[in-house]
Amino acid sequence: MRIVTLMENTTKNEYIRAEHGLSLYIETKNHRLLSDCGCTDAFLDNATILGVDLKSVDSVFLSHGHYDHSGGILPFTGINPTTAIYMQEKALLPYYHKTETEEHYIGIDPAIGRLTQLNVLNGDIVIDEELALFTNVTGRELWPKGNLELKKKVGDDFVQDEFDHEQYLVITEEKNDETSDNPITKKVLISGCAHNGILNILEHYHNLYASYPDAVISGFHMKKKSGYTNEDIVTIKETAEQLSKLPTKFFTGHCTGEEPYGIMKEIMDGQLEYVYSGRVIEI
Repeated sequence: MRIVTLMENTTKNEYIRAEHGLSLYIETKNHRLLSDCGCTDAFLDNATILGVDLKSVDSVFLSHGHYDHSGGILPFTGINPTTAIYMQEKALLPYYHKTETEEHYIGIDPAIGRLTQLNVLNGDIVIDEELALFTNVTGRELWPKGNLELKKKVGDDFVQDEFDHEQYLVITEEKNDETSDNPITKKVLISGCAHNGILNILEHYHNLYASYPDAVISGFHMKKKSGYTNEDIVTIKETAEQLSKLPTKFFTGHCTGEEPYGIMKEIMDGQLEYVYSGRVIEI
């Protein structure tokens, strides 16, 4: 499996663009797909530079209903107007970032909801032997506190976003084993921001598959503009401690934040790596 980071908040190449957003191009044995499409159309330019042919993409998956993952969907349809797009029905609802001093819309462009190639889902789905989606993660262990400022608008009122619009892509791929005649099965979990908490998501995964994935690519939604309290640091460390006990390799970025990543890296060492615009991952 080959995964190319088409967009992330950071880059190590002056020719590759970065923005507050996430987009992954994924090649499997049977599929060419996108997980999220960044904040703008900038990921299209990165794809060209990185040699990714977006006309070959057969599926697009939106991790949740926020602009920084969906902003490039409409520009992408100008290149590939028939590719199937999968999102949860509730991703089409109006979402806001709201504090005592600010209020702004962070949901997706409503025009996305009118696309003819859109597959609007209401729960889990198995697409084929390689691809499946699950949702409805309800656990609240080490739930990211930054979620408290994220709301859903219902009429004239704002209510807490429960992130029931968040979905997670599970990719299953068989690889040849050089040491035997039997193929090796690899499972990779793709999540956008893990608003429901990466530990809760992995617990739900384990309930579904009775195992843990070989690799996870996900933001951890720990980044904070206002700085980190002692409680935040404890949560970050506890999350890393629990993840370090799993037989899983983690790749993170976007909404994790550099300081939380540094703290987690000290605990998880080689089990955790950072993604950036232009990075290629082979699994």
